[in-house]
Amino acid sequence: MDVRNILNNKLEQAFQALFLNSFQKVSVRPSARHNFGDYQVNSIMGVAKQNGKTPVEMAAELANYIESRANDDGVIAKLEVVAPGFINIFLNPDWLANRLSAALADPRLGVERVAPQTIVVDYSSPNVAKEMHVGHLRSTIIGDASVRTLTFLGHKVIRANHLGDWGTQFGMLIAFLEQAESRDDISLSDLEGFYRAAKKRYDDDEAFARRARQYVVRLQQGDEWCRKMWRKLVEISMAQNQRNYDRLNVTLKPQHIMGESLYNDMLPGIVDDLLKRGIASESDGAVVVYLDDFRNKEGEPMGVIVRKSDGGYLYTTTDIACAKYRYEHFHADRMIYYIDARQHQHLMMAWEIVRKAGYVPESVSLEHHMFGMMLDKQGRPFKTREGGTVKLSELLDEAVVRARKLVAEKSPQLPEAELDSLAEIIGIGAVKYADLSKNRTTDYIFDWDSMLSFEGNTAPYIQYACARIASIFRRANLTVEQLEGEISLNTDRERMLAVRLLQFEETLQLVAREGTPHVMCAYLYDLAGLFSRFYTDCPILNSDSSALRVSRLKLVALTERTLKQGLETLGIQTVERM
Repeated sequence: MDVRNILNNKLEQAFQALFLNSFQKVSVRPSARHNFGDYQVNSIMGVAKQNGKTPVEMAAELANYIESRANDDGVIAKLEVVAPGFINIFLNPDWLANRLSAALADPRLGVERVAPQTIVVDYSSPNVAKEMHVGHLRSTIIGDASVRTLTFLGHKVIRANHLGDWGTQFGMLIAFLEQAESRDDISLSDLEGFYRAAKKRYDDDEAFARRARQYVVRLQQGDEWCRKMWRKLVEISMAQNQRNYDRLNVTLKPQHIMGESLYNDMLPGIVDDLLKRGIASESDGAVVVYLDDFRNKEGEPMGVIVRKSDGGYLYTTTDIACAKYRYEHFHADRMIYYIDARQHQHLMMAWEIVRKAGYVPESVSLEHHMFGMMLDKQGRPFKTREGGTVKLSELLDEAVVRARKLVAEKSPQLPEAELDSLAEIIGIGAVKYADLSKNRTTDYIFDWDSMLSFEGNTAPYIQYACARIASIFRRANLTVEQLEGEISLNTDRERMLAVRLLQFEETLQLVAREGTPHVMCAYLYDLAGLFSRFYTDCPILNSDSSALRVSRLKLVALTERTLKQGLETLGIQTVERM
């Protein structure tokens, strides 16, 4: 149940009755201060002037209308007009309690399923013959959080792992691996060494380079032996990548791989079509599309090469084919790409061609959810001490080692097996949450100490809140199903926690719309903080009456389920004790 939407409907009704079409400039938002109204109507200064009134006069008219004409369901306890033109909205505690009870009884926590769209989400996109490094982390986990959120809301989500599995490098590797074909134990680290050696030979040995280019042609033409070698390279690479995905609790599986090779057969037809329709033209043997919306320094339309003079194709051509395929094959309503900010212009130009050619209609949303870089404490790209690329598997290993040390210090009595399990969940969760809690559009500083802290906006802090709740029910020797009685909200702490619990759905909707998991992180951190203050100020197991005890235990149970479901949308696990 989206409380904000309910209140917005009331506000819209009042505007339409009193001021006709001014509503689109004003909306309801959660109050920034919990003791200053549960929700707040944004400043109405602009629309007040248009209607010849002071903001306070207009706010008062709206508040009076809503109280007298638009509150039959009893959602609102009172409205408060505040200068220079705000309306604070206080929700009815009885209505809140009823909604909380309904949410607790609902496996979906009262979150309604949306009208489903088919949404293709492009994320992770590692390369073949190279281990995933820290640069792949953001795309992988932000994309997966988006997928989980959209799926929970009821959309049909197509995961697309756009694997870099095509191109000249495969000719080099196949030529080099002729000598190693009989080996069955080639590892990904072997392949990385082979690639470096193959690249050196390609640069230094013309005969080898010629043979490598011949293998590229044979691969593109479907040569059986070359395809066998190519599949071997992909399988070796993805076996290691899948271990990373599983460890990160990311939902990508082998069936979600949609590599560049998938679109290879489409490229000649697309270029021919662009030429035939006059969208592209030949220039010095290459095929180019000139885009009026993109200009060079001289103010001339920029040209995008879709086929090189040697007949080869570029990433742009593949991305055009990719969008076309996703619309025609999946009938996508929306396509979201989690690719770093440096690729923004490239994607915008490819999609401009897609639109010009009519391969994807304007009704289908093409969205680049770009993200910034991971930086060290000095604000530089995150590297090893030697200046090399940090492998993702090594980063996760380090996280688990550090988490194990912290948990062992905090709970030295834990058995070794439980300690190992906790360290994996807490360490991996800390790395993911540290990234997801930052606005994806900005760079962020990677800091081991802050991400593994049990204080502040971190995964361990929220995981600890879940563990604390589990301990309450262990001490009560009860399950949620055994709780008989109603929820009642008698204190400010209870009411503040209740309001935040009912804001879960609107948080999900915002994450789904904007692809911003940091909004969910902020919500969970705030919810965990409100629970902590509630826990401190409101006796639960030692309540004054059995009815109050049941009410507060139900609040506790709903808090636990909401925290867990929120973390689930981020792909972060919880524990029963820490």
